[in-house]
Amino acid sequence: MNTQASPPTPSPRLERPASWYRDSIAVDLGACPPLAGEVRADVCVIGGGITGCSAALHLAEQGYAVVLLEAGELGFGASGRSGGQVLPGLGTDMATVEKALGLAAARDIWTMSREAVHLTAERVARHAIPCDLAWGYLHAAVKPRHVRELAEFRDRMARDYDYHALTLLEGEALRERVVTDAYPAALHEREAGHLHPLNYTLGLARAAREAGATLHEHSAALEIRRGQPARVVTAGGRVTADFVVLGTNAYPSGLAPELAGRVMRAANYMIATAPLTADQAARVLPHNDALSDANFVLDYYRLSGDRRLIYGGEVSYDGREPRGLEATMDAKIARLFPVLSGVPIDYRWGGDVAITLDRAPDFGRLGANLYYAQGYSGHGMALAGLAGKLMAEAIAGQSERFDVFAAMPHRRFPGGSLLRTPLLVLATTFYKLRDRL
Repeated sequence: MNTQASPPTPSPRLERPASWYRDSIAVDLGACPPLAGEVRADVCVIGGGITGCSAALHLAEQGYAVVLLEAGELGFGASGRSGGQVLPGLGTDMATVEKALGLAAARDIWTMSREAVHLTAERVARHAIPCDLAWGYLHAAVKPRHVRELAEFRDRMARDYDYHALTLLEGEALRERVVTDAYPAALHEREAGHLHPLNYTLGLARAAREAGATLHEHSAALEIRRGQPARVVTAGGRVTADFVVLGTNAYPSGLAPELAGRVMRAANYMIATAPLTADQAARVLPHNDALSDANFVLDYYRLSGDRRLIYGGEVSYDGREPRGLEATMDAKIARLFPVLSGVPIDYRWGGDVAITLDRAPDFGRLGANLYYAQGYSGHGMALAGLAGKLMAEAIAGQSERFDVFAAMPHRRFPGGSLLRTPLLVLATTFYKLRDRL
């Protein structure tokens, strides 16, 4: 079966957008020239974010001949622009997984999500990736009902998942971690943390190349000609491969029509202040934790390696920047941390993440030799690395763990191609109003 997105035409030259991450790259990859001509590989990986780079690394370490194709520059998407939070779990509550698959399978998925965090730390250490990995995370309540919900979540995770890394903080114990009066309580999670996402992604790519993978930037896959072997066509050449790994996430390009409508792109926005003094940093996040609040449309922040406040929030589903975005985000920082009055904002940027209808990740296979992972719903920094590892295991003939995730049912967003976005905007408006109650 041939699946064609569009006639092969030259792709635009996609370069990483301006951000503090781009201006603080510490990993030198060297040249990754566009694909030219015909090549043969065991596996063709499409997508140069964490999913694709992790898959390429694990496959190359097992001796597979791997060719990775990236439409822009490695780390172009959310892998190189996100908040950098490294968290166990999924973008949805585990109750969603329990309802779909049962408690036993949900426990397996939770355990693997913890493995994803440990895998991130192991890769950083083994490959000496300079990404400022730090531990400690705060899930902050904004209103009294959130406090009850956080306490219930802590108790349920201890009881049903044997997870004991969550501590409820209130009062002075909380102010020792985040110096603001904005939150009545927070869960501190010692097994979660944060890092520089672009340096981490580039570090995985460097490790994959050192293990033997071939990396090609500015080589958009225009067509997957399915079969055994499959053929992946770009403007400059073609890869013939026994297996294909699809890791394009928020940038699917129609390469697999069966997946249409199963993820939606959501734009999120971030800023980076000028570097703080040591005293200012100590009066914001004294222990260098990352934080996100408990709203549906949440805000999140952390300190960078050079002590900038990296702050993210707001959302758009229609490709248009929210009205008054700059003033809104600046006002939020001012309310949280008056001590930062007068500190300039050095960077502002945005990027797309892929969400699923139930916010659970969508893993699967199409036919016998095309694997995909997508829809991390804002939880991909650790989980995407695990997805790459699980797809490598499946290609090597050990698919049991991949199949646990792949068993999660997924539906298309309602409304068809014309109404999906308006309906999602309407639903999000409802939840934004609920956040205010």
